[in-house]
Amino acid sequence: MLRIIGLVVVVLLAYLAVTAVQVWLTSRRYDPHPAGAIVVMGAAQYDGVPSPDLAARLDEAELLWRQGYAHTIVVTGSKEPGDRYTEAEASAHYLTAVGRVPAADIVEAGGNDSWENLADAAPALAARGDTTVLIVTDPFHEARSMAIASSLRLDPSPTPTRSSPIKGAATIPYFAKETVGVALGRIIGFSRLGDLHGSLGTSEWFGR
Repeated sequence: MLRIIGLVVVVLLAYLAVTAVQVWLTSRRYDPHPAGAIVVMGAAQYDGVPSPDLAARLDEAELLWRQGYAHTIVVTGSKEPGDRYTEAEASAHYLTAVGRVPAADIVEAGGNDSWENLADAAPALAARGDTTVLIVTDPFHEARSMAIASSLRLDPSPTPTRSSPIKGAATIPYFAKETVGVALGRIIGFSRLGDLHGSLGTSEWFGR
């Protein structure tokens, strides 16, 4: 019995180690190419003003849009109780300010976590025939976002923001979180992982 338990522990540790390497390698990939849409993963906003983290993602999406990789930017994210604006609304306002991006080129989607963000955006993208997408988020969040998008029958490519305010040693707990999220999502399914986040309120680990 002890040998079996020991073997299971070794297998689990090896699985987590391999997943961690995959998350790290994906964080270093930047592969923009012509796509149907640019999808910005949601992050915190403060009374309609994107957090520095969200602003960095939006700046990257705007750059990709200006370079002509896609003509549509999908902004995602719902709101916390008591908020006046959703993350998607704050993102849209940020992008349209002083004519940066036309409102006609922006699509808003909801969602309280990464799964819901993409699950809400996917039907609208499919209806437009825009299933090839560029995923814009923080580098450490790219692997899980790509995996979720693929599970929703989107064809994603990584385009993580290169100006994230989360840098250096500060990224370590985020990479740890994403390693656990990707590892669990592959086993139980990313939709169930999203349900687990919703039922337990574990946004710190299974949200964004």
